[in-house]
Amino acid sequence: MGFGMGFDMFSIMFTIVFVLVIGTFIVIAVKGISQWNKNNHSPRLTVPATVVAKRTEVSHHHSGGEHHHTSTSTSYYVTFRVESGDRMEFPVAGHEYGMLIEGDNGNLTFQGTRYLGFDRV
Repeated sequence: MGFGMGFDMFSIMFTIVFVLVIGTFIVIAVKGISQWNKNNHSPRLTVPATVVAKRTEVSHHHSGGEHHHTSTSTSYYVTFRVESGDRMEFPVAGHEYGMLIEGDNGNLTFQGTRYLGFDRV
């Protein structure tokens, strides 16, 4: 009887963890789709702005198995200050990141939280 009780407890715990993991993935997917939809319905705006900061974020990915493999990826972010004084940070592609310099003035084009471009003046 002790074996059955332990197995039942394991089954319950496994089910709870499984439901939590699946639930987390669903919440993340819904948030991503919601933000994508919100961006698509936002107006495209072009405003005068200044590049005030740049940063990178490096992620390390490990995969196990017979041969261990490690890879990294870099995300690029640029912060702009618009005329109102507000700051807006956008993820940008690596080639855009390399072309922008802190202090650059120009016109920032964006749609919601989506960076569309920056033209220097």
